[in-house]
Amino acid sequence: MIFPLLALSALSLGALAQNSSGSSVFTKYTISAPGINASFIPYGARLTNLLVPDKNGKPQDVILGYDSGATYLNDTETDHTYFGAVVGRYANRIKNGTFTVQGVTSHIPENEHGGEDTLHGGNVGYDQRNWTVVSSNTSSITFSLLDQGYEGFPGTVITYATYTVSSGPTWTSRLVSIPLDEPTPIMLANHVYWNLDAFSNPSDLTILNDTLHMPYSARYVQIDNIEVPNGTIGIVNGSSLDFTSPKQIGRDILNAIDDCGFNCTGYDNAFILDRPRYSSPEATDISVLTMYSSVTGIQLDVYTNQQSLQLYACDNLNGTIPVKMSQQHGNSTSYVPKFGCLVIETQQWIDGINNPQWGQDQYQIYTPTTQPAVNFAQYDFSIVKP
Repeated sequence: MIFPLLALSALSLGALAQNSSGSSVFTKYTISAPGINASFIPYGARLTNLLVPDKNGKPQDVILGYDSGATYLNDTETDHTYFGAVVGRYANRIKNGTFTVQGVTSHIPENEHGGEDTLHGGNVGYDQRNWTVVSSNTSSITFSLLDQGYEGFPGTVITYATYTVSSGPTWTSRLVSIPLDEPTPIMLANHVYWNLDAFSNPSDLTILNDTLHMPYSARYVQIDNIEVPNGTIGIVNGSSLDFTSPKQIGRDILNAIDDCGFNCTGYDNAFILDRPRYSSPEATDISVLTMYSSVTGIQLDVYTNQQSLQLYACDNLNGTIPVKMSQQHGNSTSYVPKFGCLVIETQQWIDGINNPQWGQDQYQIYTPTTQPAVNFAQYDFSIVKP
């Protein structure tokens, strides 16, 4: 078995960091199938490019990122967007960086809001680690990461991230985490920034005119001023967060004041997935999110075994990050504006480990004797019907 190098902090990786196979952790690996082409780098096991055809048959890159793999290191040291990476060992936020599993309390670094909570695994999460390529072919690639108690999480966990593309076109992500010795919380997520317009309309680079539909998301996790769950569950009906019927993302977004934290306007919320009555709570044959662009005609349907979707409408981006060369469509350089993208994280309930009343333990706490933690997500692309 090939194990990755022990990951160092982002500052010490250096642009010429090597993984155990001798290639740079910023080297791009590309896989393809009819109608789809995807590229990845070992740094964070992250998706860097995803091209699918628009309504005219032209390939469009529908995710945010950078042209150079090494630029992701600079991003970590500055903006730290988590573009396209796997986040973990525990995605999203943990209140006070503290949790208790089977009577043992762990404290991990609080890396957000001045030490009030932990975001995406701590100071050096999975997004900053050197994953190892253990298998690849023309349409699939698998990365592995041996987590030997990173950031103070209990025990050792090995994770395999397998990405596959197929005709459809479809991208499938399967994250499988196996605890080797101790009980531990595990909740991974892909942190992909989507723009189905592919920035092809220079007069409007936002996703505000894209249509979003989440038919099974009538509830959401309520949060405090710093986006940490306050223990209560809210109803979206009558609020700006209601996407149970299709609507343009921008229709109510300016009315979403403080929904994404104090003095924040926009979306950064965990929506609960309540599948139909006779479906399994982990059913993967039901589209839980549909989004489409009237500009490119590209439609995205998301299928997952997870029971929550975290949506972030890029509320904090400010026009300083350039879009990739493949997404430049004018004579001058375009930059990602506020509301220029939508992050869709398939995951379990945010901070469920600190809210036992939600009954999330079986989906978030794993031991060497339980089934592995599996985050399955499928992204189907099509052309929206007129």
